[in-house]
Amino acid sequence: MQKKTSYKPKKFAVIGAGPVGCIVAAFLSRGGYEVTLCDVQTSLLEPALDPGITLSGTEDFQAKVTRTTTRVDQLAEDPPDVVIVTVKATALPIITSALEGFIDEGRYVVSWQNGIDTELVLAERLGKKQVMRAVVNYGCILEGPAKARMVFHHRPHYLQELDSNSSEAALGICQALTECGLDTQHTDQIRNMVWSKTVNNASMNPVCAVTGKTMFEVINDPIVYGLVDSLLKEGVRVARANELMLGPDFYLDCLTYIKDAGQHKPSMLQDIEAKRQTEVDYINGKIIEYGERAGVPTPYNTTLRSLVKALEN
Repeated sequence: MQKKTSYKPKKFAVIGAGPVGCIVAAFLSRGGYEVTLCDVQTSLLEPALDPGITLSGTEDFQAKVTRTTTRVDQLAEDPPDVVIVTVKATALPIITSALEGFIDEGRYVVSWQNGIDTELVLAERLGKKQVMRAVVNYGCILEGPAKARMVFHHRPHYLQELDSNSSEAALGICQALTECGLDTQHTDQIRNMVWSKTVNNASMNPVCAVTGKTMFEVINDPIVYGLVDSLLKEGVRVARANELMLGPDFYLDCLTYIKDAGQHKPSMLQDIEAKRQTEVDYINGKIIEYGERAGVPTPYNTTLRSLVKALEN
């Protein structure tokens, strides 16, 4: 059971109207919070106001956001209490620059993203006291503007502040997310959790991206699965060499998680098919970086990262 807190956020902004952002915006809106959805593509925003964001799959409902904007700096006109960043990690530098104008004492930014060290990119400009990191456990696909399908939803999600002085605010944000249906627990192990999820993603995402296969197809192909297995074990070696705690049953837990995903196209494959830049640098690229720090060779991650980069538009 989580501790009680006096911090009660009322206004949220969600940056990114892709499937991940639409889902968190829809849940918060349904929960009665004031939500501003921000994205550079106007076509993705219009239906979010009317008829609202539509969720299907493991969750099935529709909810209207309060307002939309195509510019992050316009959020300064009526600053939100909490900004949730759901865009690809590659966009963080420019978004962080826009947030600098109004993220100050009492306002917080949550990295609700995949990849390693995304929160550090935000904290470099905004300060650790204003930044939090989440680990999100749902898989989703954008089926159209403001239409997201949740392929799986493995509650709970997790969140932690970077500075202990912001723990009350972190608890309040967890409470708000939980009350609206996105059960989120406060933790003091977010770095280990980020690594656990990323090592898992680093084993499956690039293989799907390069082969064009779904997770189900990859896990059931013994030859291709051998590559997933090698990536997974390599990621475990890098994590442990950097003294990160993955847990004694991590390898078996990863296999169970992957098998439960079914005919799902992970985000990296979705990006390749849509001719977008991927997050491979913040996933496999970070495993390579931390491997170099600890003197652990990463031939599998290096090869897959190169192949994904070759496919990027």
